[in-house]
Amino acid sequence: MQRYSWILCLLAIGLLPVAARAGVVADLQAGYQQQGAGMFRAEQGERLFRQRVAASGAAEGGSCSDCHGADPSQPGKHLRTGKAIAPLSPWRDPARLQDAAKVEKWFLRNCKGTLGRECTPQEKGDFLSYLTSVR
Repeated sequence: MQRYSWILCLLAIGLLPVAARAGVVADLQAGYQQQGAGMFRAEQGERLFRQRVAASGAAEGGSCSDCHGADPSQPGKHLRTGKAIAPLSPWRDPARLQDAAKVEKWFLRNCKGTLGRECTPQEKGDFLSYLTSVR
């Protein structure tokens, strides 16, 4: 019986980052719903990730997948700078989605740079649903 206790303990320790991440995402999504968003759908988040946008004004245009790659569970590479980008999937990069302020910072920067505007609360929630589904 003691052997199983150790195994359960190790499993619990390994799942702590997953639980913490789930809490941050749930808190963010609850805030987006308070701002008027509805149910979140991973399919809509994937559509946003792959959506091509023409350059306009301050926006660079393109799509999220241009820099982050077609598969968010794999590393990407910034088109302009060539800088490596860690996988977006929190299942592949445990540091992803751990800090609500960082998530909001990157939404602001990347939505404006790609879409030419801020993402809506619905888009943010859908995108988070998508990212947490990608393994």
